[in-house]
Amino acid sequence: MKYIVILGDGMGGRPIASLGNKTTLEAANTPHMDKLAREGECGLLKTLIEGYPMGSDVANLTVLGYEPRKYYTGRSPLEALDLSLDVGEKDLVFRANLVNVSDTEKLEDATMVDHSSDKITDAEAAALIEALQPILPEGMELYAAASYSNILLWPAYLNQYDYKLDLMPPHDMLEKNVGEKLPKGNGADKLTELTKKSREILENHPVNLARKAKGLRAANCLWMWGDGTRPMLDSFEGRFGIKAAMITAVPLLGGIGFGTGMKKVKVENVTGDIHTNFEGKANAAIEALKAGYDFAFVHMEAPDECGHDGNVAEKVTSIEYVDRRALGVIMDRLDEIEDEVRILLLPDHATPIEARTHTSDLIPYAIWSNKTELLPHASAYSEKAAAENGLLMPEGTKLISHFLNK
Repeated sequence: MKYIVILGDGMGGRPIASLGNKTTLEAANTPHMDKLAREGECGLLKTLIEGYPMGSDVANLTVLGYEPRKYYTGRSPLEALDLSLDVGEKDLVFRANLVNVSDTEKLEDATMVDHSSDKITDAEAAALIEALQPILPEGMELYAAASYSNILLWPAYLNQYDYKLDLMPPHDMLEKNVGEKLPKGNGADKLTELTKKSREILENHPVNLARKAKGLRAANCLWMWGDGTRPMLDSFEGRFGIKAAMITAVPLLGGIGFGTGMKKVKVENVTGDIHTNFEGKANAAIEALKAGYDFAFVHMEAPDECGHDGNVAEKVTSIEYVDRRALGVIMDRLDEIEDEVRILLLPDHATPIEARTHTSDLIPYAIWSNKTELLPHASAYSEKAAAENGLLMPEGTKLISHFLNK
């Protein structure tokens, strides 16, 4: 048996008036997704839990069967794994976003405009991260990762402070005042000072001047969030007895893959947004299975980014790309795999357009096999069609075992 997970990050949503009260999943033309729902098992799933962040970190751990209450130590430590950083047991790790805030004299009066600075490129981000090195507080380390997503390491934080911090994800405060959301807690003064100094360095950096000249938003502020301590994840192969491959463009999933012993498959021209190489990811999954892997996890970030941007048209398009350019390519190549192939299709969470952030809404999943009929079927792949089945898996961590028949 071979297994493929197709995860469209943030594909879930809510009815939108401009779409005739359809969700973006319902509005999108998704013949391959609908085939999976009509011929396989389709139901609803809960991936986010009360008391934990409404994030892809918690949701993807859940999807892979890692109980967040046991394994979750924060988002950024998982991303640090993707960079192979040596995180000590007393260290604290932060996600450091290159964000765009409004032009005000004082940071406290600014508004969070864009959590991704118009999807700044890796090369541009790396240049900005290098420019910020001289202003880092003593002992702190700042690393470029992917686009706007970067990593700040605070060695021996736990030797200096009780771990009490309140940091706000920038995508949760879009169009809101920055001053009300500045870091709070032990050591927050150093993080706030770094944020303020970063604005002074970044605003007129040549990279940002060039971006402004092109009509793009400047990455004019470094924003810390997603703090956490070193994670300890079990081997996926040790738990389920299968060799697994991770295919993704984002550090979070790369880190989860690294931490669970999965092989990270590199694909050219992957961006983590709507312009990514969907076909390349799909072909990489098939090639991984042909090369001896049993399980391929294909993660696509584009629908989530479009949800954060509040862009209805692009979110619909991104879902159609996942359907046609990823799932469709995989379906067309299944004859190359001698074994039975099971496919699990799902989002990790919902990112409704009006919310522009993650929510704990139930999400639809579908499990399909090219050789075995699975029940119950649904009329299509959408939140509404899945709900009509009455099939609900409230403990999301159980889905992977169910999918794998383990």
